[in-house]
Amino acid sequence: MRKELVSWEEVQHLINLLIQQFEHDFEAMLMVTRGGIVPGGMLAERMGLAEILTAAVDFPAQMEIARQKMLVFPKFVQFPDDELLRGRRILVVDDVWGSGRTSTAVKNRVSAAGGVPFTSVLHFNPHRNLFDNTRPDYFAASTDAFIVYPWEHEPTAGWAMRDY
Repeated sequence: MRKELVSWEEVQHLINLLIQQFEHDFEAMLMVTRGGIVPGGMLAERMGLAEILTAAVDFPAQMEIARQKMLVFPKFVQFPDDELLRGRRILVVDDVWGSGRTSTAVKNRVSAAGGVPFTSVLHFNPHRNLFDNTRPDYFAASTDAFIVYPWEHEPTAGWAMRDY
């Protein structure tokens, strides 16, 4: 798989592209850990969003499992209480939509709590997407590469297996 190194300047450009797409005002942001923390913080600052929530989702490492086994249910390690989401427009932020499992799981959980979720990522990989016609509501770039952001460290075994 091709690897693409992204600079801080490019991240800022991607953030600008996302903000230009937003058709709604959001009442809160839900950042998916760990990938959504940096872009979420940048977006929140630019948008003036004060209510920032986090979600942590765990899936089995997919590098060693077949495609059909990638559709297992997630374990939500951390997630906001339903009353923080109910009846509110929530911007769900992650860094990439590779298989789409994480963003889709978080979006579904926000919906189940009565919130109105909108997914947003810096990079969308339509070639790895497991959800046919489902894609992020907002994305800044489409790619087939493995993206390495400037805040990420050198690859380790766990790093190489993230949901991309």
